[in-house]
Formats: sequence, C-alpha cells, structure tokens
Amino acid sequence: MTEERETVVYVYGIVPSDVETDPEARGVGDPPAEVRAVKHDRIAALVSEVPRDKPLGRPEDLTAHAALLDAAAAEVPVLPLRFGAVVTDEDAVRTELLEANQDDFVAALDELEGKAQYVVKARYVEETILREILESDEQLAQLREAIRGKPADATRNERIALGERIGNAIAARREADTKRVADAIAGTGAQIAPREPTHEEDAVHLACLVETAKQSDLEEAVDRVARDWSGRAEVRLLGPLAAYDFVVTQRPEA
Repeated sequence: MTEERETVVYVYGIVPSDVETDPEARGVGDPPAEVRAVKHDRIAALVSEVPRDKPLGRPEDLTAHAALLDAAAAEVPVLPLRFGAVVTDEDAVRTELLEANQDDFVAALDELEGKAQYVVKARYVEETILREILESDEQLAQLREAIRGKPADATRNERIALGERIGNAIAARREADTKRVADAIAGTGAQIAPREPTHEEDAVHLACLVETAKQSDLEEAVDRVARDWSGRAEVRLLGPLAAYDFVVTQRPEA
C-alpha cells in the first residue's frame, strides 16, 4: 500500500514556462511554503505545498492567493485558478493539469500576452446622490418630508416605500453611470465585464482587460471621470490584476 503524503500541492495559476519565480515568494497556509513553478513544455503552474490535514480558508489565505496572482500578472500573462485548487503531487500537476490541457492553456496565455485586468470602482457620496434623487423626483421629496420627525412605527410603510424608491433610483443611476464609464474607457480598446455591486451605494463596479502598454490611457480616462464626479462619487482604479473576470480555468481535484 502506498503511504499517503502529508502534503498536497496547491495550484495558483498557469503561466508561460520561462517564468522565473521569486525565491522569497510565499503562498497560502500556516506557515506558508515557498512558491515554485512546475513546468511542462511551454507552460508552467505556480504551486506550493500545503498540509493535507489543515483546511484552507483563512482571510490570510485568500489574500495570499490573490496577491501572488496579481504580482505575477504585472510581469507575465497568468491564467488564475480559483481559490482552493489542490492536487496530490507535482507529477499530477504535470500530467493531469498541464499536459492534459496544454493546447487550451497555450492559446489562452497567447491571448493574454501584454494584457492585464483592471477594476474601476466608484461609490456615490451618500448626501450628494440622495439630494440628486430628491431634486429629480418631487413626489419622492414630498414623501420624505411628510414622514420627517414622525415616529418610525407610525410611518413604517411610508419609510419602506421611500427606501425602495430610493434604492430603485440608485440602481437606475448605477446602470447609466456604468455605461458612461464603459464609454469613457472604450478608447483604450478594453474588453469590459460588469461586476455585481458590493454595496447599495456603488456607482460603478467594472472589470476591464487592457493592454498594459495602454495603462496610462486607462488612468487618464478614469481620472477624467473622477474629476467630473468630484463630490458626487469616489472613483478608484485597481490593477494590474490577474484576469479573473476574463479567464475560466479548470480547477484540479486532489
């Protein structure tokens, strides 16, 4: 009988085989192990060993997974795997993951060459967006005024209706503002993938895949939006990141 290994191999993502790993890079787990590249022909997998009997899922693990992939994406094309991808050993990485999917991985890496993902995130300034909504809807403003200062129990239904209508108005503005940002960055040649809002006052949550050589163009386009929305919404540009929203990579099983 073959003795079961005490560790399994955690896989972060797929990169070109000529990648050079940082000897100081560490991944998931406690303590985190060294990250290395398991290579097969033109492709490689970024991996580290993790104990078989210690489940992953700490916030530190999620952060380490994303940080490693994002750091790699700043240098080379990366096909990210979702958090928690493990296989039994490095031989399985080569045969079951890399060799079995080589053609698809090579084609996807070629498509990502010279590109990275960025995320445009904007959140409305609460006082400003509320004033904008009330100024554009007289009935809504009257409803808000009618319940001002009255007991919450006595105006429960009115408050629910007010909240729903304000929520709907924010959603409508979010849709329009997301299109506005998408149009603003279209000149960079970006591929665009809208994301679900993470907060009720999110104005824009948009992923885009852009050539890294056009990062400055993207920054300028987003800066213009930020200036136009000064005092209305806080705008951020995140990246370069691994192309999570534009690549679907097979998840290996231990």
